[in-house]
Amino acid sequence: MTIFRWLWIASIASNLGAWMQNVGATWLMTILTPSPILVALMQTATSLPVFLVGLPAGAIADVVDRRKLLLISQGWMLLVALALGVLAALHLLSAGILLLLTFMLGLGSALNAPAWQAIVPELVGKRMVAQAVALNSAGFNLTRAVGPALGGLVVAAYDPSAVFFLNAASFLGVLVVVYKWKRPHVETVGPPENVLGAIAAGTRYASHSRALQAVLARVTVFIVAASALWALLPVVASHDLHLDAGGYGVLLGSLGVGAVIGALVIHKLNEILSTDKLTVLASLGFAVATLALGYVHSLFLLLPALALGGLAWMAMMSSLNVAAQNAAPDWVRARALGIYLLVFQGFMALSSFAWGALADWLGNSAALLLAALGLCMSVLAALRWRLHRIQALDLSPALYEPQRDLAVNPRPQDGPVLVTVAYRVIPENHQAFIDAMQQVGRVRRRTGAFHWGFYQDPADPDHFVETFTVRTWAEHLRQNARTTVTDRKVEDAALALIAPDTAPTTSQFVAASPSRR
Repeated sequence: MTIFRWLWIASIASNLGAWMQNVGATWLMTILTPSPILVALMQTATSLPVFLVGLPAGAIADVVDRRKLLLISQGWMLLVALALGVLAALHLLSAGILLLLTFMLGLGSALNAPAWQAIVPELVGKRMVAQAVALNSAGFNLTRAVGPALGGLVVAAYDPSAVFFLNAASFLGVLVVVYKWKRPHVETVGPPENVLGAIAAGTRYASHSRALQAVLARVTVFIVAASALWALLPVVASHDLHLDAGGYGVLLGSLGVGAVIGALVIHKLNEILSTDKLTVLASLGFAVATLALGYVHSLFLLLPALALGGLAWMAMMSSLNVAAQNAAPDWVRARALGIYLLVFQGFMALSSFAWGALADWLGNSAALLLAALGLCMSVLAALRWRLHRIQALDLSPALYEPQRDLAVNPRPQDGPVLVTVAYRVIPENHQAFIDAMQQVGRVRRRTGAFHWGFYQDPADPDHFVETFTVRTWAEHLRQNARTTVTDRKVEDAALALIAPDTAPTTSQFVAASPSRR
């Protein structure tokens, strides 16, 4: 807990620098060009890197030492921020260079994010994950409330290069704390994974995990519409409201104040509302803020509307982040978070560009009206993809079953591996067993199988055979260790339907290699 506390404090300084940097960079772009598309591309340059490297970053964070990965990514961002400051001070920044360096800073953030979120259970324990996520969110939104306004004041008093230098300095605290963190050695069951194999396993898990798919669907339908407010806020502030950098910072600060209020009340809201109801209200609240940005030109009325938007944003992001944390077991958590961030930032990047282009064509107000309508329509997703069911999952590892004695020990790279499991089922349980085995098949694929089949013998209808294939012997060993308590319950439900006084018969086959002459 001590390391988490110091890391949280250091992250406050780092996030403060990041928000100041965002204000300085975005405001500088409005000076360099009047084009709404180029201004909106600043959000794209920040978000697109996660779309490009989110999954590899998650796989790397699950395979390598996360402490070393954090040191590398934080160091990279420090150097890029420093380069921005130097070029801005020398008046050598063009719109293209600003976009490029913003993109490079985003690459560092994309590499950092899955590892950063995945270490939370390591630092606080599984029981405190929800509280730690809420505290991280509170710290992030506290800096959102202060950082933009402070950044606007610094830009107005000096120039954008000042916030770039301050952002570079803000990474030092995180680097020091992470460097001093003595991360315990993490024991792995089975052979270690390589990055390419880890990416394949993470993708396979996501494609067969209904819990994670529900989170990804909900974040997609929300962020496509919600990104309009973030993309068009600087354009509306500069060209419609005629505010300076300080005024733009105040608008962002109002969103941050609302988010801080949300962080303070989120625990109470979670007690009285289900996750799905809370996210529905959050979508509607953010729709109100989006509509207000397009049509309310009085700061006296606009600031509280944006504060409501900040509260709604925090409630939605906290709910989705905790759901993503809880939708994946330890072995694939960073990859699941990487996929979550990939979807989140990828759609943020693409949608920001689309809203900028739409605003260039129809005008800012019309684009924001369409976004608000989209947010209202997004609440229908709660009927299809429910998040509260994720809380009932027990993704802790099930009791590991040791590998049976073998006459020949395959090498880790040998494969593919074919596993067959034979069952006997009494006639009255046939259909129930077939249905239950479909869920077992989803478990097999989620934990490592690239092919699964289930067959009934026409000559002996009580005889069923399950088959599944895994790429290598090493992956098969890892598959056994990946089974969770919830997975075991699915398997037990199927086994409860087999014939009394019988047991499954399991056989394992490794692809036979022809001799070379």
